[in-house]
Amino acid sequence: MLPMFFWAFVIGGIVCVIGQLMFDVAKLTPAHTLTTLVVIGAILDGVGLYEPFADFAGAGATIPITSFGNALVHGAMQEAEIHGIIGVLTGMFEVTSSGISAAIIFGFLGALFFKPKG
Repeated sequence: MLPMFFWAFVIGGIVCVIGQLMFDVAKLTPAHTLTTLVVIGAILDGVGLYEPFADFAGAGATIPITSFGNALVHGAMQEAEIHGIIGVLTGMFEVTSSGISAAIIFGFLGALFFKPKG
């Protein structure tokens, strides 16, 4: 069990370091960095590499934002096999809707209870 925690920590840390380097070295904006990491996760799932990566890294691969791209593509591909082209559209939203809904709800609640800036 200890190696599982170790690799999740190391791989998750590497993903975070990559994101930080994109901010500091490449001078990318947060939006560019977020989008790039989501697209990297989507590409890795599209070529079949994200699932073995997630099996090895555990939470180190399923918690960072790259897993959102993975979920989008994975859901689209799964539903496309069943429903064809319409499944591509519905599959993306079916898999990610709970995460997006939670972000909206908790963001709203945070804005109610705390003084938002901006």
